[in-house]
Amino acid sequence: MPSFTSQVPNLQAVGRIVELRIAVGAAVESVLRKAGNPIPAPIAAVAMIDTGATGSVIRRGLAAQLGLNPVGVTHINTPSSTNVPCYEYLVRLLFPNNVLVEATVLEAPLQGQHIQCLIGRDVLAHGVFVYIGYGNLFSLSF
Repeated sequence: MPSFTSQVPNLQAVGRIVELRIAVGAAVESVLRKAGNPIPAPIAAVAMIDTGATGSVIRRGLAAQLGLNPVGVTHINTPSSTNVPCYEYLVRLLFPNNVLVEATVLEAPLQGQHIQCLIGRDVLAHGVFVYIGYGNLFSLSF
């Protein structure tokens, strides 16, 4: 089972932060390869594992950097807004230790955040997440 463990100084204050890369999804990559088009390089991002988030989110603008087209639209509720329309995109989330997850993510502003990505319960549903508060570490396995 591929996994990674991360130690974060003062985990309670900082949160479950992980550096990852966001890449086009396998289906998009296949279409690009068949057409002879270049595959965009993955984008480095700081992500927070958020057990309170139903779905995973990337910051607005990242999908355009990857040349992605939306595969759908959904409406979300945030702490400050309701019924916010968000585009959906197929991506690969490349975690440390070559842990790779295919996901459909939403694109949202994530304003005022020090992160570019939220890892929500849609991704966590496929793995095991362990939070060890007294050790300031967490682990994620798929």
